[in-house]
Amino acid sequence: MFSKIFGTSNDREVKRYRKRANQITALETTYQAMSDEELQSSFNALKQKVQNEEVKLDEDLNDSFAITREASRRTLNMRHHDVQLIGGMVLNDGRIAEMKTGEGKTLVASLPVILNAMKGKGVHVVTVNDYLASRDAQELEPLYNFLGFQVGAITGDLKDDGARKEQYNADITYGT
Repeated sequence: MFSKIFGTSNDREVKRYRKRANQITALETTYQAMSDEELQSSFNALKQKVQNEEVKLDEDLNDSFAITREASRRTLNMRHHDVQLIGGMVLNDGRIAEMKTGEGKTLVASLPVILNAMKGKGVHVVTVNDYLASRDAQELEPLYNFLGFQVGAITGDLKDDGARKEQYNADITYGT
């Protein structure tokens, strides 16, 4: 009876995420109206606040996700759907989001990856195989570059220590 009135704990969590996704969507027109340079400048200002520890990542999540969504639309011609924003929030909270093939896991992951890369300490993305590490890094590279990040991929065929180190030193590194 209690769960019928108040919903399950999962229902309440989804409602909280959905509310935040709506807040992110409300920012969309602001960022759509900006030129590429203005959008990049807005993102760099957010990034600087995070690196100067003026704000915590969670405080910048809405703007970071909204800018990432718009930058993705411009660079990849792919716009994050609200359910993908929710998936990004779930991942950022250290949880697992189950998604089927073709539902945009690669795009979803870009949201918390970019948010956490704002710290300037490097982000590592682990995939299940070399193919996905290489593919995802290449697919998202235009988005990451647009926002000022370098991306690398560590695969089994990368034997040269210098080349491996270069990939590891990228702002965002994909691997297995």
